[in-house]
Amino acid sequence: MKIRYAAITAIFAAALLPGLTHAGWKLTWSDEFNTPGRPDPKKWGYEVGFVRNNESQYYTLDRRENSRVEQGMLVIEGRRESFPNRTYKDGSNAWQQSQKTAAYTSASLTTEGKAGWTYGRLEMRAKLPRGKGVWPAFWTLGDNIRQIGWPRCGEIDVMEFVGKDPDRIFGTIHFPVADGKHQSNGGIMNTKKPSDDFHLYAIEWHPDRIDFFFDKQKYHSVPLDKAGPGGGENPFRKPHYIILNLALGGEWGGPIDDKVLPQKYLIDYVRVYQWEEPAAKGAPGKKAPSSR
Repeated sequence: MKIRYAAITAIFAAALLPGLTHAGWKLTWSDEFNTPGRPDPKKWGYEVGFVRNNESQYYTLDRRENSRVEQGMLVIEGRRESFPNRTYKDGSNAWQQSQKTAAYTSASLTTEGKAGWTYGRLEMRAKLPRGKGVWPAFWTLGDNIRQIGWPRCGEIDVMEFVGKDPDRIFGTIHFPVADGKHQSNGGIMNTKKPSDDFHLYAIEWHPDRIDFFFDKQKYHSVPLDKAGPGGGENPFRKPHYIILNLALGGEWGGPIDDKVLPQKYLIDYVRVYQWEEPAAKGAPGKKAPSSR
């Protein structure tokens, strides 16, 4: 009886939730953000502190002012406020440690150590923040980043947006080349004010390519062999984990307009699908998410 009820519930949910079904794809992991309060700790962890790109925000750990679930959405909020830098070291020249107090806070949630995937459709429905200095993203890093570092682990930017460039969405991959350097391959979606409403941001990650989507429109495709032929060291034929973050300022975000803060990055859901139909040449085969 319980099994039958669960099956009926799943069918009913598929009928009600927008974008839940895609031809040939089976939903294998999701967070619909339906339980108010703390983001599900079984699915999400946090980056903490000043992390990358000389960004101005301090990522906080499970702090409701910066990350919470409310009204059926994950809210990541960037704020102008003083916050103690727990990694501060007097006299340090390292940018992460030289500031005793941060002037901005935000949050970065990840599935690292909880779930990772090789291939599949990764999809988010979200409304982006606005204003100069905001830099929200939906992206992935290779599970092995702590062993081999970046860029060898690979990076897939499913969606990046910078408020200083308010009519464009960016989808990009980053991968290693000779001498420890990195190379990028990306596309740009021109659209009017994507921060005005909710939109779908997705990739379809196949064994031979990654396709980038804004709503139902594919705007870029990149062959995986750009990052190296066959399996071997190609970082896009290995598991990746998801990151959702709202950065402020930094090397690409640029100067911050304090007058627009606080800003909210509103995420309706995140879903991961795997290919269900028999794999044809160039199509992704059945592969369950690797969960740890």
